[in-house]
Amino acid sequence: MIDPVTAVGMATAAYNGLKSAIATGKEISEMGQTLNQWATSISDLDFAHKQAQDPPMFKKMFGASQIEQKALEVWGHKRKAEEMREELRKHISFVYGPSAWEEIVRIEAKMRKERKEAIYAAEERKQEILEIAISLGLALFVGAVISAGIYFIGASQGRW
Repeated sequence: MIDPVTAVGMATAAYNGLKSAIATGKEISEMGQTLNQWATSISDLDFAHKQAQDPPMFKKMFGASQIEQKALEVWGHKRKAEEMREELRKHISFVYGPSAWEEIVRIEAKMRKERKEAIYAAEERKQEILEIAISLGLALFVGAVISAGIYFIGASQGRW
């Protein structure tokens, strides 16, 4: 899972860099890498929020208190990111005009799509494989316990 603390830390660093660049009057085209870092971090935070809302089966079964704690943590980070986004929208719209913010939204959507196709899909696949392996292992263990029980019952009765 993508760490929400790391994502919000990177988003905050990029946000502070964007704010200082705007304050010094840099052109928006010069802030491309920082915008990319901010969009990537926000996308990672959104994915972590999605995963916290729908945790894997084995985490639901064995770590309910951790799930709630993680969900609250991610929710708080998401709120902070929304505040940063709104303040950034105001600054950019005021200094460069609303069209600049629309361009940033397009960049962010593009980054989210690219990361979903590459990283998030792989993360979800890995999670599914892990769930299948745990389920299979649990089924084999239960089958072995039942088989051993039947064998020992039969052996104690002298049937085999």
